Amino acid sequence: MASRVKLLVSALEPSSNLHLKEMLKYTQDVELLGIFDKSLGSPLYDISDMAIMGVVDAIKKLRWFFQVANEMVELAKDADKVLLMDSSGFNLPLAKKLKKAYPNKEIIYYILPQIWASRPKRAIKLEKYCDRLLGILPFEVDYYKSKAEYIGHPLLDEITIKHQPNSSAISFMAGSRKSEISRLLPIFKELQKELKDRESLLIIPSSFSNEKIENLYGDISMFTIERDTHIALAKSEFAFICSGTATLESAMIGTPFTLCYIAKKIDYFIGKKLLNIKQVGLANIILTNHNGTTLHNELLQDEVTVENLLQEYYQTNRAIFAEKAKELKSYLGHGSSKYVAQIIEK
Repeated sequence: MASRVKLLVSALEPSSNLHLKEMLKYTQDVELLGIFDKSLGSPLYDISDMAIMGVVDAIKKLRWFFQVANEMVELAKDADKVLLMDSSGFNLPLAKKLKKAYPNKEIIYYILPQIWASRPKRAIKLEKYCDRLLGILPFEVDYYKSKAEYIGHPLLDEITIKHQPNSSAISFMAGSRKSEISRLLPIFKELQKELKDRESLLIIPSSFSNEKIENLYGDISMFTIERDTHIALAKSEFAFICSGTATLESAMIGTPFTLCYIAKKIDYFIGKKLLNIKQVGLANIILTNHNGTTLHNELLQDEVTVENLLQEYYQTNRAIFAEKAKELKSYLGHGSSKYVAQIIEK
């Protein structure tokens, strides 16, 4: 019988904790220490303690974050291994501290920073301070000299539902940040009026309280509220999606969609002109790296109008989308959760 593995975890994002939860299904006897969702055990800090809103909030809490990192280093003395997930702003400096304190303790980084989008020099630090780098996008491992390996994508484990061929609803995803919702939702409300003969589903993050929904969304009586993204997308004929992982989720499920995003003007300028970011949707980024094609259209900034979104709904070629979604799924190959579990327990 395998002995219990004490695993120091640093998983600050809700999405990381979904991937962590899925990975734990494949483990025999793992005890978590560190920062993670309290539904998974008894963390040093719950992820809600680590949430920050904007640059000002981050600066205010900087000293506290240093203190938390030191507490994690102290806690690591009881751990057999370390698992860092996403959140490179916190986890990369933490990896440096941990490697200095425990040179022989294995540090695993799962859900790697998006160095292919910006700051590629982080690869040097990742390889210096971590022992294994577990990539969830096939092309991202090419940005490293050694230690990086592709282990599959967690969404292929987590999505067990498929697009229903007789679906007739339309889904709207306005994002999870206040700024995203305030820019997109008024347009979605106008669009809903044009499509009111179909059921309109407004997908709201499951973590949002009723009070938060009231404050952020205002009158949403024209929509049917959905809290489960996968179920809502599966029963939708089409979706209008803000951005983020949801584009990949919709692709995996097989629901055609258009990405629509309105960023702050300064953020858009930095992304487009300074960082030379050409695509926003993760599904498009992956497919372009694979075979130079795209899955869906991306409407950004002033392009996000009711007229343009209506045109997307009526003119998107569903058959081509289905074919491209298959190519994307085939490229990703398999899920990652089982492989990460094996690495943890090895």
